[in-house]
Amino acid sequence: MANFAPPPGTADIFAAEARRWRNLENTAASVFSRYGYGELRTPIFEYTEVFQRGLGGETEVVQKEMYTFEDRGGRSLTLRPEGTAGVMRALSNTDVMNGVEQRVYYCGPMFRGERPAAGRRRQFHQVGVENVGRVAPLIDAECISMLMEFLAEIGIHDAKLAINTRGVATDRGPAGELLRDYFGRHIDCMCDDCRVRLERNVWRILDCKQEGCRRIIADAPDYVASFSTESCTYFDEVKAALSALGVPFTVDPLLVRGLDYYVHTVFEVSHSGLGAQTAIAGGGRYELFLPGQNRPVPGVGFAAGMERLMMVQDALGMADAPEAGVPVYLIGLGAAARLENLKLADALRRDGLPVGLELEERSFKAQLRGANKSGAAYAVVRGEAELERQVVVIKTMATGEQREVSVAGLASEIMKLVRGNESVTLG
Repeated sequence: MANFAPPPGTADIFAAEARRWRNLENTAASVFSRYGYGELRTPIFEYTEVFQRGLGGETEVVQKEMYTFEDRGGRSLTLRPEGTAGVMRALSNTDVMNGVEQRVYYCGPMFRGERPAAGRRRQFHQVGVENVGRVAPLIDAECISMLMEFLAEIGIHDAKLAINTRGVATDRGPAGELLRDYFGRHIDCMCDDCRVRLERNVWRILDCKQEGCRRIIADAPDYVASFSTESCTYFDEVKAALSALGVPFTVDPLLVRGLDYYVHTVFEVSHSGLGAQTAIAGGGRYELFLPGQNRPVPGVGFAAGMERLMMVQDALGMADAPEAGVPVYLIGLGAAARLENLKLADALRRDGLPVGLELEERSFKAQLRGANKSGAAYAVVRGEAELERQVVVIKTMATGEQREVSVAGLASEIMKLVRGNESVTLG
């Protein structure tokens, strides 16, 4: 049989793993809704300019990683590489442009053409939030606190939070010159990417992961000291609010995040369970320009990689227990018995009971093997003789005990039997 694997950097997600995804999604919905966030679902592809204008044309995501194609009309489209730009495009059609706060969360697949690695796929999945329309340090702090609460509720209690400030747009000139002057004196000892970044976007040098570059970056000047009083005061208020909420953090002056739209607060959450690449979530405050808009839309938000969250759960020994089998499996010998079992299964399922049954003509032994494989607690057996007498045989799979039960009121009898068995999980 041919082995048709999915494309590199993608994966098939079968039922056992899908249960873990649903748990993450359901927990996110539960936590975020308590903070007033509602779900927003956007298309998985947008017009390319949404990302070019929103993320910044000089970012590595736009320069190197986007999956871009033309539609039949020649319009350039791009599979979404992150969630924020599409969400902001959608919200720009609401009254958010008039300063009305919008709180939304999202989850779903994103696409980047990077080298596949542990926890990094070309089709990956994120859960994230955006609080759009208002600017205040306490909003930033609340958003960060909500992220840490979400992580705690999925069992990740020991994640580390790092924060920093990007200042405002007018801070970038003086701070950028400080960095450009410093790195310019060391650029011959730095990687090829950093040489390009020095000319295009010096801030991206701070995010370089090459060991040789990291040593030079560690001695970079304190650019935050050149920020305006407004920016420093804003950051001080964020830190004070996090302390008041009891959220531990460290200030990392090298944390800038990878996108150009960030202003003021940026943050990243990491966990040692991932090995070298420790980041599991990150975000910050931003001002994002969209096509057709002459002024930026302010917001704050974060995204967490769902694959990476599950890797941390695995490292913590938190993989889900095996999925429970069906409580009841119906075995029918003969066409008439199979039809009656189909009707019984329908009635039980409508009452909320998971049911397995055999609908093909198979021997009793083969059907019994099916019942064992399903993990059923009980098998309900009937053939021609049981049909004539209007009874079924209920077999307790764990003990082999059997007893006859009248067909009259059979569905309610089975429901009572299953619900009275403490070892049976109904979902």
